[in-house]
Amino acid sequence: MVRADNPEHLESNTPLVVQGEGFTNDGIIPHIFSSMPALNDAASYLAQTTSYLTGCFSDYSVEHSPRCFGSSGTNAQELVEFSSGETYASSSTEIEHIPLLTNVESSNAATSAATHMHDEINGTSGGDMLQNSSALVESNRIGQSGISIFQSLIERARRTVRGSADDIGWLQRDPGMPPVEDGTERFLEILDNIKHGVHKLPNSMVYLLIPGLFSNHGPLYFVNTKVSFSKMGLACHIAKIHSESSVEKNARELKEYIEEIYWGSNKRVLLLGHSKGGVDAAAALSLYWSDLKDKVAGLALAQSPYGGTPIASDLLREGQLGDYVNVRKLTEIIICKVIKGDMRALEDLTYERRREFLKEHHLPEEVPIVSFRTEAGISPAVLATLSHVAHAELPVVAPAGEPRKLPVVMPLGAAMAACAQLLQLRYGEKSDGLVTCRDAEVPGSVVVRPKRKLDHAWMVYSSLNDDPSEGDASQVCEALLTLLVEIGQKKMHELAMKDE
Repeated sequence: MVRADNPEHLESNTPLVVQGEGFTNDGIIPHIFSSMPALNDAASYLAQTTSYLTGCFSDYSVEHSPRCFGSSGTNAQELVEFSSGETYASSSTEIEHIPLLTNVESSNAATSAATHMHDEINGTSGGDMLQNSSALVESNRIGQSGISIFQSLIERARRTVRGSADDIGWLQRDPGMPPVEDGTERFLEILDNIKHGVHKLPNSMVYLLIPGLFSNHGPLYFVNTKVSFSKMGLACHIAKIHSESSVEKNARELKEYIEEIYWGSNKRVLLLGHSKGGVDAAAALSLYWSDLKDKVAGLALAQSPYGGTPIASDLLREGQLGDYVNVRKLTEIIICKVIKGDMRALEDLTYERRREFLKEHHLPEEVPIVSFRTEAGISPAVLATLSHVAHAELPVVAPAGEPRKLPVVMPLGAAMAACAQLLQLRYGEKSDGLVTCRDAEVPGSVVVRPKRKLDHAWMVYSSLNDDPSEGDASQVCEALLTLLVEIGQKKMHELAMKDE
């Protein structure tokens, strides 16, 4: 038999549930709900901050389990179903209209109301959890993106600071490269004889001078040397190639140039290349030796970046801080648009390209090679050095007069000194301003290492304040070719002895 309860018992239990259609600030549950947004915001803020800071110092990543997302989805669904509050309203109305309830009914009603309140809390908490989870995932994504940018910046800074430190002198460290021989002492003896009027270059050969990069914009490039050789009755030519072209293109043009000279004169050709001209000439011998071995007597490389140059590599290396200001693009505009050259001309002088080329194409062992490397002076006196690079003709004033020529000078020595000092400070390497001493030494060659301070431009442009007692650029070129002739004769003698 079910016993009816006292209505006062119902009244005493009623405030524990709800009154009316909404929640008032006097109940327990309203206090909980009013505090939830603040807690949720604080938790979201702490989660975002922790995720970012932790990710900056470690490889932190947030992984959400499927169970957590499933629970969040369930809670979100409950929130949708019970967010209107209609259930609570109907329950409250039924309680007000029933005057007397049994214990079972009262207990069921209380249980039902409590269940509804619990679902309400779960639904609201689930929605907040889903929102916080989404915010956390978004925060983690933004944090990971920020970390990726930060790591990229650090890597770019590292590559920029490191530069070409690991590449300079790689030829000497490569175990597959043949050793070099020091010919400095013999070179100085020959140079001293030349200064005293003793000239031993034979006229049975043709001498081909190969200019370097940007030589098309220097009208006097190698001109003094050619004039000096012509006065001695020697056949001398300056190769007419587009120096701003790629190494392989110039190598093919040089091959054709050498063949024309040989067929026209029936004389073997002795090559002297300066800077990139030496690299182009060496490439011609490496690629076309089968066609040139009877036509070429030897090769002298003067200040040539045979192993590469840090100037080209540092300008064109990708993944550096310079990418933010498009250094490579600016260089490309200068070379291609202003100078009308080929970007590959500079790219072929980077360490990466030189490694690739020399791995596939070696210089023939039987060809005589001389390599000449120098160190630029960095003293304050160099700042006053001016190089004669061109002539400027003044208009004729008198009817019978001749136009006067004025020298066009540039402070190339100062520019080379600044570059040499930069390479010295950054890498601790001696250089002529553009090419380090170690990168100019060709493996298997006879190397000339003068103590005299000579920059990269001195070999082809005469300086206005040169010391006559030291020898000028044309005399140095003559001494290099004379040494090359002696080395060629020595090699021929050794080969003859082997054949016997």
